[in-house]
Amino acid sequence: MTHKPELPGVNRRDLLSATALSLAAAAATSATAAAQTASAAGRTGSSTRSRKIRIGIIGAGSNLQNVQIPGFRKIPECEIVAVANRSLESSKRVTDKFGIPKPYANWRDLLDDKDIDAVSIGTPPYMHRTMTLAALESGKHVLTQARMANNVAEAREMLAAAQRYPQLVTQIVPMSQSYWQDNLLKKLIWGGEIGEVLSVDAQRVQTTRRQLTGEGGFADEDGELSFRQSTEESGYNALSVGQTYEEITRWAGLATRVMAMSKVHVPYRKGADGQMVSINVPDHIDALYELANNAQVHLRISATSGLSSGNYTWIYGTKGTIHTNQERKLFLGKAGDDKLSEVPNPREAQARYRVEEEFINAIRGVEEVKMNTFDMGVQNIEFVEAVYRSSKTGQAVYLPM
Repeated sequence: MTHKPELPGVNRRDLLSATALSLAAAAATSATAAAQTASAAGRTGSSTRSRKIRIGIIGAGSNLQNVQIPGFRKIPECEIVAVANRSLESSKRVTDKFGIPKPYANWRDLLDDKDIDAVSIGTPPYMHRTMTLAALESGKHVLTQARMANNVAEAREMLAAAQRYPQLVTQIVPMSQSYWQDNLLKKLIWGGEIGEVLSVDAQRVQTTRRQLTGEGGFADEDGELSFRQSTEESGYNALSVGQTYEEITRWAGLATRVMAMSKVHVPYRKGADGQMVSINVPDHIDALYELANNAQVHLRISATSGLSSGNYTWIYGTKGTIHTNQERKLFLGKAGDDKLSEVPNPREAQARYRVEEEFINAIRGVEEVKMNTFDMGVQNIEFVEAVYRSSKTGQAVYLPM
């Protein structure tokens, strides 16, 4: 895992082309996506294009209920017909709430329903591989929540399965918290406003509901136990490592070498049964990684940094600097300026959330999945696992694995 592969000789002056190539590899993934779109176009000409696409929900937690279900319900070309939660009673609560006809006690029973065309998977990552493989084998399109899987091995199995069924659409829900800045950052960086990127410094501070109501982001020693604090349920995914890397990748490209240190500041939490449970997922991580053009990225993610300055990103180039802050404002300064100035960022120029629309359009054969494909999911999980392995071994991990 820690040997260094052959890397292309990209010097610092090749930043723009290197970044564009990395993003093209991550975003286009033309072989799988194009095959899925072409297959869907041929299949839907006389079938699903002439009727509504029927969606089954597996794991209708808060995110599915607050985002995905309302998103699907806005699309005239689809309808949600079934829900499978941990129990029949839980499924019925959701179907009653949203007027969905079929509650199931078991997700496998939902997959056996021949009337369902596609599934949206909202479970923790440890079930994504099993459910995705079963759904594809059942002939159903798959939209799954991020992170893609528990580890790289599982993610690669999912990608291989998607490639075996090119007639079926597969997609991962993208991280949307940075939509407000994505387009503007790409415009400024790719347009050469700051010259060649030399380094990036990013901090993401995570807080629980208790911290948001007055604890100030300090170590939450009395906080509730979450599946995100279990490697069995969440795999190597820790804090927002995966989603922050996804965000930076959109305008900076992929990592080639990763080094990390991590710490568990709150080693025990109380479980649902009142018993104390040992925690093995870190609540503070520092990662240092290198891009294809040799620029360095320092990433700090913490759930224990009380009263910090919050989330920020600094992007340093040969001719200028970009800064984004907690208030969702973006600033730019160039060589010769004495300070940074805010850059206008009108809402109509910002990226917008349209995951469900893209998924349904891909099934209908009228659009290609771009955010996010399974190829991109594997690249993301590789970084997540690299951070985990480096923090455990103290060694650098080279990508791709």
